[in-house]
Amino acid sequence: MITPEFITSLQENEIFVFGSNLAGAHGGGAARQAYDMFGAEWGVGVGRTGQCYAIPTMQGGIDTIRPYVDEFITYAKQHPELIFYVTRIGCGIAGFRDAQIAPLFSAAKDLPNVALPQGWRELCNIK
Repeated sequence: MITPEFITSLQENEIFVFGSNLAGAHGGGAARQAYDMFGAEWGVGVGRTGQCYAIPTMQGGIDTIRPYVDEFITYAKQHPELIFYVTRIGCGIAGFRDAQIAPLFSAAKDLPNVALPQGWRELCNIK
């Protein structure tokens, strides 16, 4: 599955996955959209709130993001009844490139309930 470029509404079983900061200050980008539209809680920078799942991307390099992505993938495996739309986390305000972030999601290749942004499948060798 491919994450739609613009998400303006979600079905009951759909989750908006966005890049956040550890403080949960959802002031801009997809984080602001998550807060305004899909129930992300201010002050919660990691994990599930509302119809959202926050993955911190503002605290350092790729190696600091990886454990949070792994935690998300575990969560997605535990919740096959939900569909997760992963946005281009870290590729906006945080300043990373798609080629840096996409490979972190390679373990999601066998998960039918995880959609990735256009182009990320190729970047993490998902077929």
